[in-house]
Amino acid sequence: MNIHEYQAKQILKQYGIKVMKGYLITKEEDIKPNVQKIESDIAVVKAQVHAGGRSKAGGVKLVTSLAEAIETSKDLLGKTLVTHQTGSEGVLVRKLYIEEGCNIKKEYYLSIVLDRSNSQVAVIASEEGGVEIEEVAKKTPEKIIKTDVNSCIGLTDYQIRYIINKLKLPLEAHKAMEKTLKGLYKCYIENDCSLVEINPLVLTLDNDIVALDSKINFDDNALFRHPDIKDLRDIKEENPKEIEASEYGLSYIALNGSIGCLVNGAGLAMATMDSIKNAGGSPANFLDVGGSASSESVTNAFVLILSDPQVRGIFVNIFGGIMKCDVIANGIIKATNIIHTKMPIVVRLEGTNEEKGKEILKKSNANIHIANSLDEGSEMIVKLLNKINYENHKKYDTYE
Repeated sequence: MNIHEYQAKQILKQYGIKVMKGYLITKEEDIKPNVQKIESDIAVVKAQVHAGGRSKAGGVKLVTSLAEAIETSKDLLGKTLVTHQTGSEGVLVRKLYIEEGCNIKKEYYLSIVLDRSNSQVAVIASEEGGVEIEEVAKKTPEKIIKTDVNSCIGLTDYQIRYIINKLKLPLEAHKAMEKTLKGLYKCYIENDCSLVEINPLVLTLDNDIVALDSKINFDDNALFRHPDIKDLRDIKEENPKEIEASEYGLSYIALNGSIGCLVNGAGLAMATMDSIKNAGGSPANFLDVGGSASSESVTNAFVLILSDPQVRGIFVNIFGGIMKCDVIANGIIKATNIIHTKMPIVVRLEGTNEEKGKEILKKSNANIHIANSLDEGSEMIVKLLNKINYENHKKYDTYE
């Protein structure tokens, strides 16, 4: 689960991490009274959206007067912001956060994340703050400091000193940075976070350490332990289909392609999307029904895919273990009876009750094609869609 910057900063404050004073704006009549609370000569107006790249897209504006702050806030509130993460459709700015300015000496990057390669928590830090860490890793990897933390021991004083020395912080800022690192680690562990990121973390002219921007993601599976955090969820920032999928207990992420994917298992789902891309197609979604889905949940998943206007074909890729192939087949048939569609559906079934599942599908009146392997299925759905495009184009040319 993601939260907004202003919410993340409220949490960081509880762990002794310094942030600048800021005020939330959700409607136009909030603008002037909140702007008037700013005491510094410079302020920053920030769009609160669940997407990176806000600054480059014009969603973060520096203002130097009351009039400019009001005008900028009016321009941003209700605007559609298009960043590299939102796609061309962009996201609507429903909330703003206006924050007091800061006297910056230097910017840094700091985050804590789970390193799945070794199943340990990792502290990532860099002298190159204010830019995307991926760019730093690509261009100057030597400037990234990675420190693995044994969760049984926690972040040690030695590791903290190592990070501080590597960042070349002035001696006057060491205590402030030590407090920030300890607070950030405690925040990560106590709240079951999957990511806590501060970018930029700044050294001020008076050698203090301040979080100028922050991002916190939480492990969805642990939210039952944190009802207060669960209440911070902003559903308006999420894809409606992803919300619907979560209600069905499905893992769904919307993409921009035309081939709907229904797969059991996250790893197989990723491999399926890669296979579709290799065949020249584009996946419309990531959808994992899990290893023990019922016929009903498969039907819900199928209806969810079919309701996407971008989808022009579907590839079902199931490896049956606990999940039985005939259960999948019955769910598909039920879904096609609910939403009558002529679009091509390619199904690859392998494993438990494979033959029984294929027999069920063969009796269907839907446009179902059976594949015997992952790559065959990917190639088949791409060819079927290309054929439809060709035939439609041919009809169009004849009409003209």
